[in-house]
Amino acid sequence: MKKLKQKNREFRKWHKKDLLGLRELSKEEIENLLQTAASFKEVTTRQIKKVPALRGKTIVNLFYEPSTRTRVSFEVAAKRLSADVINIATEYSSVRKSETLNDTGRNIEALKADIIVVRHNAAGAAAMLSRHLNISVVNAGDGWHEHPTQALLDIFTLEEKKGKIKGLTVTIVGDIAHSRVARSNIWGLTKLGAKVIVCAPEILIPPEVEKMGVSIVADIDEALSQSDAVNVLRMQFERDQLSAFPQKLEYFKKYGITQKRIEKTNKDILVMHPGPINRGVEISSQVADGPNSVILEQVTNGIAVRMAALYLVAGAKNKDADI
Repeated sequence: MKKLKQKNREFRKWHKKDLLGLRELSKEEIENLLQTAASFKEVTTRQIKKVPALRGKTIVNLFYEPSTRTRVSFEVAAKRLSADVINIATEYSSVRKSETLNDTGRNIEALKADIIVVRHNAAGAAAMLSRHLNISVVNAGDGWHEHPTQALLDIFTLEEKKGKIKGLTVTIVGDIAHSRVARSNIWGLTKLGAKVIVCAPEILIPPEVEKMGVSIVADIDEALSQSDAVNVLRMQFERDQLSAFPQKLEYFKKYGITQKRIEKTNKDILVMHPGPINRGVEISSQVADGPNSVILEQVTNGIAVRMAALYLVAGAKNKDADI
């Protein structure tokens, strides 16, 4: 624990009350988060996986959308920091009685919580909430905007496996247009010096995405041949209101990540996926469960990354405290 405290004194150059997205963070702030996560990764390997860093703090998970990995990961992260955790399922809360997000947030603040982790279907919801509250807000995904901790755990996993981020080429394939994960990854990876390729049917490429510093490659085999890693996004067919998306089998044939495609390219390519996986739609089971896959390692690393995020925003409010 002494070693962990010493490391985090070095890393804690964090002055933001909230973590809302990677677009607003500097390269140094992203590196700070990753370094702090590396310290907490060691905690997850211990027999007793808990430190007293946030003892006495209360963290509320406020999720307006269904979630398994992210919500549970934040809950585990908070408990490993010795914080008290409250999970609010909005379908059973006053939200059903038309309570606004701001009113819900203010009530949580009045209960003397310290951090709200919020997931919402509206882009900008976390930022709006943060403007109205004195307590910290961590964005767990807002609409099509950003999902900062998912991108951080993706980047953390890449750096852990490849030893660096600068100079790597990463392809993001799938439903780019509707993906907050893609946007956060693009901001984070490009700031750290990686080259990012996006590959998807034209209808799923956001307008002016190249202004974010990425390249568009239409052919998945060509994209994979250039890449050190591929981040495979879930196809969000539930958003296809105009029946304009390709059919599932058609999509899998043109863009699905299969073992045959992996074998045609760099054998050391990493295969990532934020989940949930649609097997046989965007990725084959052989690849998802194969030697190139780091999908379950992403889940494990998500705990350390979210421990770091909670720890840093809590410390930003009281920079001189030895938390």
